[in-house]
Amino acid sequence: MTIIIIIITSLVSILAFSQQDIMGRLQFNAYQVVHRKEYFRIFTHAFLHANWEHLLINMIVLWSFGTAVEHYYYLNFGSRGTYLYLLLYFGAILFSSLGGLIKQKNNYYYNAVGASGAVSAVVFSAIFFAPWNKIYFFGLLPIPGIVFAVLYLVYSYQMSKRNVDNVGHDAHFLGAIFGFILPIIIRPSLFLEFINNLF
Repeated sequence: MTIIIIIITSLVSILAFSQQDIMGRLQFNAYQVVHRKEYFRIFTHAFLHANWEHLLINMIVLWSFGTAVEHYYYLNFGSRGTYLYLLLYFGAILFSSLGGLIKQKNNYYYNAVGASGAVSAVVFSAIFFAPWNKIYFFGLLPIPGIVFAVLYLVYSYQMSKRNVDNVGHDAHFLGAIFGFILPIIIRPSLFLEFINNLF
């Protein structure tokens, strides 16, 4: 499923690069969602990206972690693994949009695009199942996944409070939380396995 998501996201994003009407119609705009009931924007914005760099980073990270998470889901949930992986990805799109939806519901000019919330969820699901596996920060510096997770959450939370750039730190934070807790919601006993893996 990871490869299919990457292909669809890449095709839609590339098409939207040259056709701004697609970007305008599908991007996340909390005002349009709340006041004009355009609920589809909550999901469609994750198939759009601001530029090539944004698209490539998200898709490379998704490819790097997505296939591993699919494997973890298959091992732990059997034949339901594929469906639950889709629940992880699309549930994270919804959950990671809640911050922007609440904060920006009356701001007509606020728009957002990108799969970062869902990608964060996939990364944090990988960390949940294998907390000590190394994550290569910027592709170079190896950091244990659980250490990266703590740093990532603290950074995303602080940057969200400061609101000094054009990055959706709320979406990153909420997506990460969703990716970590979904396996526990599906099977609470997995939390004990996480603790055992941690220590």
